[in-house]
Amino acid sequence: MQTDPIRAGWDPRIPKPEADPYQEALDTFGWEAVQRELLEPPRPGGFNLGALAVDRHCARDRGDQVAIHWVGSGGAERTLSFRQLASESDRFANVLQRLGVAKGDVVATLLGRVPALYVCAIGTVKNRSIFCPLFSAFGPDPVRQRLELASARVLLTTPAIYRRIVEPNRIHLPDLDHVLLVGDDVEITRTQSYERLVEDVDADFSIAETHPEDPAILHFTSGTTGAPKGVVHVHQAAAVHYASSRYALDMRPDVVFWCTADPGWVTGTSYGIFAPLLHGSVNLVSEEEFDAERWYRTIEKHRVQIWYTSPTAIRMLMKIGTDLPARFDLSSLEVISSVGEPLNPEAVVWGQKVLGLPILDNWWQTETGGIMIANFRNQEIRPGSMGRPLPGIDARIVQRRDDGGLDFIEEPNIEGEIALRAGWPSMMRGYLNNDARYRACFSGEWYLSDDLARRDEDGFFWFLGRADDMIKTAGHRIGPFEIESVLMEHPAVAEAAAVGKPHPTAGEIVKAFVELKDGFEPSKKLERELLGLARKRLGSVTAPREIEIREELPKTRSGKIVRRILRDSESDGDRGEAAAKASQ
Repeated sequence: MQTDPIRAGWDPRIPKPEADPYQEALDTFGWEAVQRELLEPPRPGGFNLGALAVDRHCARDRGDQVAIHWVGSGGAERTLSFRQLASESDRFANVLQRLGVAKGDVVATLLGRVPALYVCAIGTVKNRSIFCPLFSAFGPDPVRQRLELASARVLLTTPAIYRRIVEPNRIHLPDLDHVLLVGDDVEITRTQSYERLVEDVDADFSIAETHPEDPAILHFTSGTTGAPKGVVHVHQAAAVHYASSRYALDMRPDVVFWCTADPGWVTGTSYGIFAPLLHGSVNLVSEEEFDAERWYRTIEKHRVQIWYTSPTAIRMLMKIGTDLPARFDLSSLEVISSVGEPLNPEAVVWGQKVLGLPILDNWWQTETGGIMIANFRNQEIRPGSMGRPLPGIDARIVQRRDDGGLDFIEEPNIEGEIALRAGWPSMMRGYLNNDARYRACFSGEWYLSDDLARRDEDGFFWFLGRADDMIKTAGHRIGPFEIESVLMEHPAVAEAAAVGKPHPTAGEIVKAFVELKDGFEPSKKLERELLGLARKRLGSVTAPREIEIREELPKTRSGKIVRRILRDSESDGDRGEAAAKASQ
């Protein structure tokens, strides 16, 4: 269901151009041209992600331009030019050489957003080793599991994190030869000081010939269901990081860019490290976690022009209200974009009303390595839509057949699965040590995303839900996203999640859980208002039959709502018996 943008108060204020720049981009785009552009001027080392992101700018007489501007948790700031970043990453690559770390060996980080992490990322791929960032807030078991699966040879972390998270599990990590500690100069058995090591090596490193298909990055999915999957990306992914950020984020040289995602997640690496460096943008890095006032102040002080954040963060800002952003000068902002889960239409409209810009949604996955479908600046935006495929990306709506084949849906507004034609440069090259699972993601030349959507008559994609989140009630299939989006239009609702609750006759009924904005209190009256709103907008079949107000909805560490936990909470005891009867 499409939210009516007129009723929602949407005003894109975009004049209709004489020519369609989107269609022009589709007609003229080629991945080979992107790769040629990245290789100018030619540099030793071939198609190496680290050289393309940093050394290329030095060769183009832009070495003194700002590459990274870091803002620490205590207020300290540090600026690294491209020349300085080239030198420091060369030093780290030389450290890896001295330690015997070779092409294809995994170098992991367990750090907050500190300069050493970014130096490590560039230096590791210059050495043709594989960079594997881990989320620093993980506990001992997730860290051990990922380091073990990766057979990581090197770990860069802090003394405090090492003692609390890694040291108790070191006995279970026989491949972990080297632990390098950043920060406090302390003596801990079987570790070395990162600072001492980089001071003791040359500042010049000769990059060996790198093939575009050489592995460069290893990401682990969050693993909310089952074991985490290790997703392998290659140096050639640079072409997607570069082109997608140009189209979807309007990235360009010298613009001030801020990505709030932690590099432990794919967004924080693809767009929090490599994309801005590839363009020669100023990559603003803030060590602190979410704090609404600090975030607004950061935008004002550093004159942020492009801001890439998450729907969770946007909803948290919406929950706080409009008084706070009015205190800050946010006029530098040119683009606000969001990724991580679908962005509700109300959030898009809120951005226009409160921040002066619509928030541009886009869609991609860890497996795709970069943005695949997006809304574009100065193009038509339909709130609630993830947008249209980027140039170079062939995206379709398909339905799987029982024989393993695909039916391609050409008619508009028919539910199906998002499929991408294989061949874009950042497509994953495998799941680590799990080739069968990797092959199961494809049907012929088509990558199957497990994300359900529809495509409207103008080619805009609309997210419906993950395949395993679909609600089946009385013979109907209902996606949770449209229900959640309608509930979020109520002024009291900050976040919403819809799941199927077992029912003895209908199989499932729709139940919605909501989290309220500050200043609102739970009540039966409010529940009735929400039920009435949903029924009026969605109809009796799709609208939730029950509403439960919770103080907080369950989320992953990356901020995504975990509907599975909510479903499980409705399947205990008598509820489970009802589900069993319904399935007989």
